[in-house]
Amino acid sequence: MGLKLIDLSQEIYQGMSVFPMHQKTFIMTNMSHEENMSMTGSKKLGFSARNLLISEHGGTHCDAVWEYKPSGLTIDKMPLHHFWGSAICIDVSHIPPSRYIEPADLEKAVAKSGQTLQAGDIVLLYTGHYDRHFNTDKWQATYSGLSYAGAKWLAEQGAVNIGVDAPAIDHPDDIDFSGHLICGEYDITNTENLCNLDKVLNQRFLFFGLPLKIRDGSGSPIRAIALVEE
Repeated sequence: MGLKLIDLSQEIYQGMSVFPMHQKTFIMTNMSHEENMSMTGSKKLGFSARNLLISEHGGTHCDAVWEYKPSGLTIDKMPLHHFWGSAICIDVSHIPPSRYIEPADLEKAVAKSGQTLQAGDIVLLYTGHYDRHFNTDKWQATYSGLSYAGAKWLAEQGAVNIGVDAPAIDHPDDIDFSGHLICGEYDITNTENLCNLDKVLNQRFLFFGLPLKIRDGSGSPIRAIALVEE
């Protein structure tokens, strides 16, 4: 039985949508091929490279517990099993942005998926927000999110990473940031700005979303992928 790789990551580019409190992305040319050939004197080969200025929370990324809990671990010190392992993706796309995702919604979604939620799982929530509103004025403003009780339910089931195809796991109206609050209480992480979750919906698969080893980092951009059985 073979495995198929599915890319769950958004593209990184200058002008990409970034959560309002974070640094915008800038990409600058460090040296062109022609400039490098002139510098080295080579007539056959030139090297080109660019510089990135990007938030630790730019694009598809994961959070360190330290971001939302001063006593929590930074990204370089967190256990790697929070960022890769067995995962399920459940469907909460029917929940309108006017309300929060509650425990009953999650229980029904898990039951509908035909999977079971196990301790140590990575749980991805397909809200459909990326499919509906990416690169529109609704992207950063109009989506559903976990209630405190909903996030706590996932943590109590043993989830170590909660992922979502939206800018945040919290509801935009939630100034208590309940999803992140629970992640801090349970010392777990979350992964935001995923995409293509419809391709892994109601399945169990192997997820990889490894962070860069940023010293004392509050989070990291990632290349999130799923490995599914064909």
